[in-house]
Amino acid sequence: MSKYPKVDIGVFGGTGFYDLLENAESVTINTPFGAPSDDAMIGTIGDKTVAFLPRHSLKHSIPPHMINYRANLWAMKELGAKRILAPCACGSLQANVVPGEFVILDQFVDRTSGRKDTFYDGPKVTHVSSADPYCGDLRALAIEGCENTKIPFHPTGTVVTIQGPRFSTRAESEWFAAQGWEVINMTQYPEAYLARELDMCYCGIALITDYDAGVDKEGAVQNADVMKVFAENLDKLKALLLDMIPRIPLTQENCDCGEATLYSEM
Repeated sequence: MSKYPKVDIGVFGGTGFYDLLENAESVTINTPFGAPSDDAMIGTIGDKTVAFLPRHSLKHSIPPHMINYRANLWAMKELGAKRILAPCACGSLQANVVPGEFVILDQFVDRTSGRKDTFYDGPKVTHVSSADPYCGDLRALAIEGCENTKIPFHPTGTVVTIQGPRFSTRAESEWFAAQGWEVINMTQYPEAYLARELDMCYCGIALITDYDAGVDKEGAVQNADVMKVFAENLDKLKALLLDMIPRIPLTQENCDCGEATLYSEM
C-alpha cells in the first residue's frame, strides 16, 4: 500500500495553479530516479483528487535541460495518477498560430540531446511505440474544453522540442517552420514519452507566448516577454483545467495508453 495520498489526475504546472485546489497539502515524494522538481501540491477539484507539480520547481530554479523528467513522472505514478495534463509555454512557428491561442498537441519532434529519456536502461529491454504520443481521449476533452470556455485554439499541432536553455537561431527556426511544425518548446520531450512508458495518458496543452525568430523577422524572443504573455493568459489555462478535470473519467476505457508497454518487452 502506497504511503502517499492517492490522486486521480496529475498536472505539471506552476504555483499559479495552486489556488484551484481545495483542501490542499504539500507532499514530498521519493523516487528511484532521484528527487522530483519539487513537492507535489495535492487537493481536490470537483470530485477529483489532483496533484500539481511545478516542473521548473516552486522558485522556477530548474532550467529545462536540467529537469529530472523521470523523477517527475515516477512521482505522479507513485501517487496513482493515470492521467497527466501538461500545460506549457510555446513559441509559434507559423503566422496563423497567434500568441494567446492554445494548441492541443498531437505530435512531437525531439531535437534535444543527452536527456535521460527512458526508464528502461537494462537489463530489461523495451521498445515502446510513440507513434501517437498524446492521449486521444484527453485531447478530445481539451478541445471540448476550449470550445466551452471560448478560448481560441488549434485542435492539432506538432511541437519541436529543443534542448535549451538558449532559444533558436533564425536559421534553425526557419528550418523548423519549413517542416510545417506549429510550435516550439523546451520541455515536451522526454516528458510526454516517459508518461507513455508508464502507461499513463498524457495531454500537452501549448499556450502560445510569442512568434519564434524564424517567423518574427524583425524581433527576437526574450524570456521576459514569454513570461509576461504566459502570465496574462494564466486565467485561460485555469478556466480550461476547471472545465476539463471534472469531466475526465477515472478509467482508461477508449484509449490504448494504459497498454502502451504491453507488447514492448524483448
